[in-house]
Amino acid sequence: MSQQRLTGLYAITQSQPSGFDITLNQVAAALSGGAKIIQYRDKQPGEERRQAEAAALCDLCHGQDALLIINDDVALAKRVSADGVHVGREDSGIVHARQLLGEQAIIGISCYNQLPLAIAAEKAGADYVAFGRFYPSATKPDAVQADIALLAEAKQRLQIPIVAIGGITPENGATLVQAGADMLAVINALFGSDDIAANCQRFNQLFDRSEYPPT
Repeated sequence: MSQQRLTGLYAITQSQPSGFDITLNQVAAALSGGAKIIQYRDKQPGEERRQAEAAALCDLCHGQDALLIINDDVALAKRVSADGVHVGREDSGIVHARQLLGEQAIIGISCYNQLPLAIAAEKAGADYVAFGRFYPSATKPDAVQADIALLAEAKQRLQIPIVAIGGITPENGATLVQAGADMLAVINALFGSDDIAANCQRFNQLFDRSEYPPT
């Protein structure tokens, strides 16, 4: 697939106790604010429910020329014709996903704070790698800490896009973009905000390279 689409805000959904309609409305607001990459992340049981939700998000995203990535469920990504899947740290997950989803699918992998894992993932066929957490995260407070210097080194060593994740806000995200992040993965700072569309615009403005001095 074209890596040109793998840049900017990478919005990750969060389960809503009040129901999926809230999530659907939040994603619609994000798309109206310019979000082009959405990840459906739901760790709760209920296969039929999750398939219905993922299918609804897929229709919504594709209607706005946006990508839908499924978190850690290759079979679900296949069933709803999502654009790709985000898998855990094992290379075997990349190979399995590629076999099931095909060459055009987007396959991303979590690499935490481990550059060797990212290098191996690229060789295994990953389309992007994700590092983090970089800042304290409400979603994963016990996640391993990644150093910002890792992004600069990864940018030199890798040919595929890089995602930064973990406690990212419009205020601290610019540092990560300058260090080498191609995408910023965000949950709470986006979907927990009062104006999702406006926050999407703020995040995407961080990728305007003209705002940064040459290095």
